[in-house]
Amino acid sequence: MTRKIAFFYILLFVTSSVFSQQSTASKQVSTFTIEAPQLHGTKKIWLYLPKEYASSKKKYPVIYMHDAQNLFDAETAYASEWNIDEKLDSLKAQVIVVGIEHGNEKRIDELTPYKNEKRGGGNGDNYLEFIVKTLKPKIDATYRTKTNATNTIIMGSSLGGLISYYALLKYPKVFGKAGVFSPAFWINPEIFDLTKKTKTLNSKIYFLCGDNESPEMVPDVNKMEVLVSDIRCSCMHLTRKRIIKGGQHNEKLWRDNFEKVYTWLNI
Repeated sequence: MTRKIAFFYILLFVTSSVFSQQSTASKQVSTFTIEAPQLHGTKKIWLYLPKEYASSKKKYPVIYMHDAQNLFDAETAYASEWNIDEKLDSLKAQVIVVGIEHGNEKRIDELTPYKNEKRGGGNGDNYLEFIVKTLKPKIDATYRTKTNATNTIIMGSSLGGLISYYALLKYPKVFGKAGVFSPAFWINPEIFDLTKKTKTLNSKIYFLCGDNESPEMVPDVNKMEVLVSDIRCSCMHLTRKRIIKGGQHNEKLWRDNFEKVYTWLNI
């Protein structure tokens, strides 16, 4: 897959409800809208609660995920969904998922920490500030959550993988784990320099990509893994990398491997 095709796929994320599909979201999934002052607008949020939530008094870890339109519901997903609700139900997972809808034409802007000369973007700091200072406090105040970094995961694919990794560097006391799927490091190569300057990184990271994505994908993921290893000893067992043979830059790759990533991050 060429870089042009990969970027075309990134743009396709902004289109939801391309096909006429019936809703496939489970009863554990609900939505609400929240003010996003950092982004000068509002955000639609998708919320997954485990089946036992209503009958339990326990507190739960939380996963924050991007591109919520593609996570739970075929009706709103581009091409296909991740089936997050069904997969977590099958695992009897004790976790809350907070999905943040992408900003349509603002998606590239929100999910990139740096401006790209050709592609634009660069509003990732404000997007993360919205999650950390507006959305997370709302979730923690409304639901029974475990609020510390060890129990707060951030996860996403493509640009969502890029911003999830960046979140670990910017807010290490907020996010203690990340699922970094097919990260679009190529659009913001500054992320490599930021990693080199990072002195401490105690977060748990799962890098995942396919070997049939853009030419840069595997080399970039390998390069980032090496940089992370330079920061901390591999004996800490906080990093895992998996490259899927034949894997392409699409929901199938991410859907098929979500359970493995989630399970490892929660060991």
